[in-house]
Amino acid sequence: MSVYLAADHAGFEMKNVLIDFVRDELNYKVEDCGAHEFDASDDYPLILKKAAERLASDVARGVESFAIVCGGSAQGEAVAMNRHKGVRCGVFYGWDEALQPDTTGNEYSLLESMRAHDDTNALALASRMLSLDSAKEAVRTWLGAHIDVDERHKRRIDQLDQLG
Repeated sequence: MSVYLAADHAGFEMKNVLIDFVRDELNYKVEDCGAHEFDASDDYPLILKKAAERLASDVARGVESFAIVCGGSAQGEAVAMNRHKGVRCGVFYGWDEALQPDTTGNEYSLLESMRAHDDTNALALASRMLSLDSAKEAVRTWLGAHIDVDERHKRRIDQLDQLG
């Protein structure tokens, strides 16, 4: 299973740390989709495009894979990723301790909910709000979340996929 990582200048350091973490500690196949050198004036939409296209291609072929993108607030990164058919990107900027109950009585952290309810296959991390250790723990939690998407969530995901 592949994990595609990408970041602009604001997430450059975090991405580089996460590449080693995801490959060496979590044992995923990793592809660094850029940026490959620090440039304080780079533009995240163009940098993230490779990761989004790789993930979208895998989704279209029925191959399970993930993308992790890092940027200052992660908001623009999520918007850019979600422009690609089949990519479902959630934003994480910290504060994941609270559990949220769903209508069936199950409780999920935000990261778990992203996977269980929205079947996210991409994660945007806010590098200006997360420590490197917090980012690692978020990635570990998100990639390891149990996915048991029930029928109502599958229906909604299918509706999303038909929008674009």
